[in-house]
Formats: sequence, C-alpha cells, structure tokens
Amino acid sequence: MATTQVNPTRMELTRLKKKLVTATRGHKLLKDKRDELMRRFLELVKENKELRMKVEQKISDANKNFVLASAAMSDEVISAALLAPKQEVYLDIGEKNVMSVDIPVYDIKTRTPDPNDIYSYGYAFTSSELDDAVKSLADILPDMLKLAEIEKSCLMMASEIEKTRRRVNALEHVMIPDTKEKIRYITMKLDENERSTQTRLMKVKDMMLKEAHGY
Repeated sequence: MATTQVNPTRMELTRLKKKLVTATRGHKLLKDKRDELMRRFLELVKENKELRMKVEQKISDANKNFVLASAAMSDEVISAALLAPKQEVYLDIGEKNVMSVDIPVYDIKTRTPDPNDIYSYGYAFTSSELDDAVKSLADILPDMLKLAEIEKSCLMMASEIEKTRRRVNALEHVMIPDTKEKIRYITMKLDENERSTQTRLMKVKDMMLKEAHGY
C-alpha cells in the first residue's frame, strides 16, 4: 500500500491534513464548476437545436427562391448579374470567458452601410425572384454566423466539462481517499509509538523504584 511509504511523523501528519483540506475545497469548487458548465452547455445545446432548424428552413426557402429565379431567367443572365458583387463582408473574431472557457464571439461588418448594396446588378434585366433569393441569403448570414459560434462554443465547453469531470473523479476516488488513508496510517503509528513510550517509561519507573526501595 502507498501508506507504507509515508514517514509517520507529526510534521508529515500536519502536512497531509492541510493537503486534505485543500483537496476537499478544490473538489467542491470543481464540482460546482462542472455543474455550472453543464447547465450552460445544455442551454447552448437547446439554443443550437432551435437555431439550426431556423437556418435550415431559411436555406430551404432561399433555394426555392433561386429555383424560381432560374425559371424566370436564364443561367447566363443570373451568372452575369452575380458576377461582380458590390458589397463585402468582414468577420471579426473575439472571445469571452465563460467559467474559464474562452468561447468565440463572431461579428460581421460590411464594407458599406447601405443594405441595398447586396444587389450587384441593375433591375432592368433581372426578375423580382432573383431579388428575393439574394435578400433571403443575406438574411441567413447573421443566423449562420451565430450557429457557427454556438456550435464551436458547445465543442469547447464539452471538452472543458470532460477535463473537469476527470479532475473531480481523480480527487474524489484517488487523491482524497489516499490522503485519508495516509492520515489514518500515521495516526495509528503515532498512537502505537506513544503507547510504547508509556510502557517503557512505566518499566523504567519500576526499575528505579526497585533499585531505590528493593521492591
């Protein structure tokens, strides 16, 4: 056993008791962290599910709009209309700390503030179906970006939950029981030493009394 490798001294006993207090406090903090991470993770999973359904529905609607535009216009006209886009989108990536996990925060900025710059063509030779298709894709972008942010956050939080769970288990099932066993072992040894010392002192006293009084 590991306890046989412990030096049974009062100094070691004091050190192990302090270690046990620290480990117990750390175990509680890690359990609280794990529980809070799980709560926030489940909230993100629920939000992710709802947002994914919303994005998939919007993508389906956008595809239908493009099908209608293709029916009203030739492929050559559509390709020419979308050949030179006027608007540009820039992605800013930040971070925010959630329970010691740095999850991403995505933000988009456009080159110009005019919302009509998503249309890179004139209206003379295109149909309203193409306008609807382009507008539907532009409307999807913020939700798609938010979905990517949430899914990445879920992955990072799941990884942190697993690491925290392993630490909690290591403290709960290995470190704390082992430290308690060492404390018990040292306490037992010190008690044995104390009883042995008392026995020796009593024998010495008897010997001194015998020498002094002859009995």
